[in-house]
Amino acid sequence: MNTDFMQLLPWGGKLTSESLKFFSPIVIWTKFQSVDCMYENLYSAFTEYYKAWLQLIEEAAEETDDALVLSNREAQHRYLTWRAEKDPGHGVLKRLVGEMRAKDVIRNFLFHGIEELGSKGFLDYFPEYRCQDGTVNQNRSMIGKSFESRPWDASGEFIANNTED
Repeated sequence: MNTDFMQLLPWGGKLTSESLKFFSPIVIWTKFQSVDCMYENLYSAFTEYYKAWLQLIEEAAEETDDALVLSNREAQHRYLTWRAEKDPGHGVLKRLVGEMRAKDVIRNFLFHGIEELGSKGFLDYFPEYRCQDGTVNQNRSMIGKSFESRPWDASGEFIANNTED
């Protein structure tokens, strides 16, 4: 992947340390002022990522090892479960369409597959979020660390000392 986009598109703001385990070092996490050149950069990045994805899909071989299939399935379910519970867009959706519709859009559209891929719940995967009354702590981060800037260097190595409270 072309790392030029990482320099052209500004980092999108705070990303919790818990969320990082679900992101690739080549993720585009950006926010920018509305200017044509930024839209062009974003579109160019999108088309390059899309072409890379198509190539990966074309070259991929079907996995036949049942243990790996189950492991991948559980990893995807864990990701979907995390995102359905902690998605930062939930508040915006809730204000636009109400709480019930927001939850429905998140679970059945944005992160479709939660019901089909597994039966574990959020607290099964992330017990550190359990409150004393058994509910899920609504804080976005339990660790309290976030990344204001890209937490990986240009070669994809994690930069651990880049955390901020």
